[in-house]
Formats: sequence, C-alpha cells, structure tokens
Amino acid sequence: MKLSDLLNYDSVIIQCHNNPDADSIASGFALLTWFREKGKNTRLIYSGKAQISKPNLLLMVQELNIPIEHVESINGFDGLLITVDSQYGAGNIKRHDVKNVAIIDHHQQEIFDVPLTEIRSFLGSCSTLVWDMLVEEGFDVNNYPEVSTALWYGLFCDTNGFSELNHPIDRDMRDTLVADKSLARRLRNSNLTLLDLETAGMALIRTSYNRKNRFAVIKTNPCDPNILGYISDLAHQVDVIDVCVVYNEINNGIKYSVRSSSPEIMASELAAWLANDIGSGGGHAEKAGGFISNHRFEKKYPNINADEYLLSKISEYYSSFDIIYAGKYEVDPSEMKSYRKLPVVYGYIRSSDILPGGTPMIVRTLQGDYDDLVASDNLYLMIGIKGEVSPITSEMLEKNYTTFDEPYDLSTEYFPSIRNKITGESINLKNMAKKCISKGDVQIFAKPVTRATKVFTIWDRDTYMLAKPGDYLAVRKDNHHDIYIINKDVFSQIYEEMREE
Repeated sequence: MKLSDLLNYDSVIIQCHNNPDADSIASGFALLTWFREKGKNTRLIYSGKAQISKPNLLLMVQELNIPIEHVESINGFDGLLITVDSQYGAGNIKRHDVKNVAIIDHHQQEIFDVPLTEIRSFLGSCSTLVWDMLVEEGFDVNNYPEVSTALWYGLFCDTNGFSELNHPIDRDMRDTLVADKSLARRLRNSNLTLLDLETAGMALIRTSYNRKNRFAVIKTNPCDPNILGYISDLAHQVDVIDVCVVYNEINNGIKYSVRSSSPEIMASELAAWLANDIGSGGGHAEKAGGFISNHRFEKKYPNINADEYLLSKISEYYSSFDIIYAGKYEVDPSEMKSYRKLPVVYGYIRSSDILPGGTPMIVRTLQGDYDDLVASDNLYLMIGIKGEVSPITSEMLEKNYTTFDEPYDLSTEYFPSIRNKITGESINLKNMAKKCISKGDVQIFAKPVTRATKVFTIWDRDTYMLAKPGDYLAVRKDNHHDIYIINKDVFSQIYEEMREE
C-alpha cells in the first residue's frame, strides 16, 4: 500500500493506540502533516481511559506543536480512519465503528480483514515505516523540522536509544533526519519519572538467575521500551551476569530487551530466537530487543506464562548449538563431500568511483554496516547474490574475478548503499555496480549441519558465523583451518559436487 492510495477521501482521522507512546505520536503527526499538505481535512486522535501524562510525551507534544486529541467516540465518521503503530480491532486500541479503515504498523500482523494495510514487522519503529512511505511519495521530511524531530525521537524511544536498530532502513532514517538537537537532548533527559525508578528497583529485586549459564530474566511493571533498556544496562553490569532479558507485558504482547557480553551469544540472535514464529526481534551483538504477539503466544503456548516461556526458551537456546573455533578445530574430510566453486556472477564497485580517495564511509547492507572503511583506488566492494558486501583489494579482484563493464542486476530487499561520513550524503549503489564472474578452481570439503553451529573463523576471531540446520560447514582443501559457513539457499548456486571418476 502507498500513501497516495489513500487520497480518495477528503476527511481523514489518524488514530494512535491507547496510552500512545512517542513512536505512535510521531507516526501519526507525520501522516497528519502529509495529508494536510494534500488539502485533506485531517485530525490526530487517541482513545482509552488514560490521557497522556508522561513528562517526555507532554514535552514532545507541546514543543513540536502536535495537535493530538483524546476522544471518546468518532462514530458516524464517513471518511478514512488510519490506525498507526497498531491494528484496527486489536487489543491495544479502541475500536471505533467506521466503514473505511487503513492500517500502518510495524508489529506482527494480527488483523487480516482490512484490505488497506501496510505492515512491516521487520522495522524497529512505526516512525521508520511512515518515513519510508513518505520518501516513496517524494516528501522531504526535513523541510518540516518539527516532523523530522518527532520521527527521530519515535525511533529513538522504540529502539532503546538506537541500540536495537535491526534493519538498514531504520539506520537510513536515523542518519537522514535533521532533528532539533537541543530539544532531542531535553526529550532524552526527561524519560524517567520517580515511578520509573521505582519500577526499575522492584524489577531488579525479582531477578530470576540461571547460575549454570549465567543469564538473568527480569520482569517489570508496564513501562516505556526505553525503561526496559535502562534496566537491562543496569543488570548487565553485574559481574555474574553475561546475558540478561528484561521484559514486560503490555496490552497486545510482550516487549523485551536483551543484553549480552558473551562472545558466543549475540544479543540479536537471542532476541530473534525468543520471538521465532510468534513475534519479531533483532538488534546488535551486545544490545537487542523484540516483541511477542499475545495472540500468537497464547495460540502456540496456551499453558505457560511469559516468565516460564522465557526461562525455558533461553535454557533451550543454550543447548541448541555447537561452537567451532577454526584455528583449533580438526576437520575430518572423510565425513564431507568435495565441491568446486562455480563461475558465479557478482557485483563490484571501486570505492574511489563513488567518493574521493581518503573519504571515510559507511557501507550499509541488509546484513549490517561496515563503518570503518576509507575510499581508495585499491579498495573494491564485492556484492554477493544476497546483497551482502565484502571489501577486497584490486589485486584480489584481478586474481579471482573476470570483470565486465555491464550493470549488475540484482533483486533484493535492500540494495547496499554508501554514506559519506563527512557530509552525511547517502548513495545507493544499485545503478553503479558492474558485473564480474568468479574464476579459478577453488575446491572445498563441505557438509550440511544438523544442529545450529557457530564458527569463529581464522579471519574474524571476535564474531561468529551462524549456521542453521541445513546450512553448510565448509573448509578449503588447501587450508583445513579456513572453515566457514555457506547458507543452504545459495550453496547450490555457488558450488558443484566433484564426482569421482
């Protein structure tokens, strides 16, 4: 769904969920601005028993001139009702009896009978979704400083101060928006109330601790997502806690924050594990978060509560994987088959063709950011068949690939981009990448794994590669300590089995 699909209505009401948070208010405010710019009669509302009272939200509404209204009823309204950061008919939003409804949300889908729906549960905030939809309409949010500051703060709050950013579109919005720095600082410093401090203290007292695996699970009373992060950071400083999960139960689900200081456990991976099939989770190696849908949780786990689920699920996670340290691991080739690398088509770009030599840059991909690269004539960026990026030298490119002066055509959810660290300019690489084909006779031993396996490679001893069952454990024939993981979805596109003659 595009925003322009909704322009058939002269009157529009945008509804935030009950007890709206910063993300919901910001999303609604941005939509309100866009529809008013299109000449539509538009209102921004919320319902429910409680009116906005948190100091940071009151400051946000006042300083950004957000005309949000608390209403009991809009029955009889014959225009379009848009629910943001929530879904019409779900448990966290009052259902008003109207005919025409649209949904814009970033949570797991719960309502399936509304045709006008845009839900992207992989995004960190609804603010990001609205921003991306506005970009698609050619609407420059930075021309509206109050809106850009609101969206920035919405993402900030819903991702625990940007520490739980998971998708490159979230990072693109954060880096693109021009927010009022002075107001942003005031908003950040008005998040905690005395009640929040009491919530944190009571939660820490009720910590459930697993001594064997050194993890803690902490339940809090209902609070803003950033308070979960605050409690997580406190608990994570305890000397015997390597991993902690802090959560609370809200109207439509379970919101949680994850911290990890263990090199063998990425917080983002654990966050995704906890939400598997019942929600969404992700973030960074040390800080992550997620959300579990009440509807899906109760359907799949009808006989346990949230605390029992999290404790058992984390314990299950610890026993679900094997670990390989490539520098110490002894490979047994007799258990593996021989494969030869195929002449696969990749993309390549010389970094100095994008930015002047010496320019620090961030390479953004669906898999994450490379934020320590500097453009030069000798640095090339290889783009794989899943949109992943690998920095290589000109010598390695010439040795291992045949290059062509032809466009590299790749369909992917997010095509890699480069951001100039000095100017902040973002450059999409889609129309700049050229085609190359791998050459040579690279041979490996490989086998599919039957359990999740984490490999610390010889070229990166700090961050592991994760193989899920069915993915391939591979080792180069000319170096038995060069062990790595190949995704099962691309293995047959890259390698062919070598048959004995």
